[in-house]
Amino acid sequence: MAKPVGVDDSNFEQTVIKAKKPVLVDFWAPSCKPCLAVTPIIEELAKEYDGKVDFAKVNVDHSPRTASSYSIMGIPTLLLFRGGKPLKQLVGLRPKDEIKKVLNSSLG
Repeated sequence: MAKPVGVDDSNFEQTVIKAKKPVLVDFWAPSCKPCLAVTPIIEELAKEYDGKVDFAKVNVDHSPRTASSYSIMGIPTLLLFRGGKPLKQLVGLRPKDEIKKVLNSSLG
């Protein structure tokens, strides 16, 4: 069963930038209520897109360098990477269907 993997400043490049598949990165913090609300959606999508898209979670409290380097100003922020480059960004709590549209656009 696919699950989002925890990523931090030390392994972001290896896990996300050098990934062969698209990666949806969830920038979050434990104190953020909308972040906690998006977690089950991300976990469901990780199962649905298993083998097609990788999923990562970056706790901005523990990885400020990575969050800053992608100008993460509000959380939750979902950032879709493909080929090591950010393609799409969603800020705030978004419905599952909207996130799926972004994921599907990266697969076409």
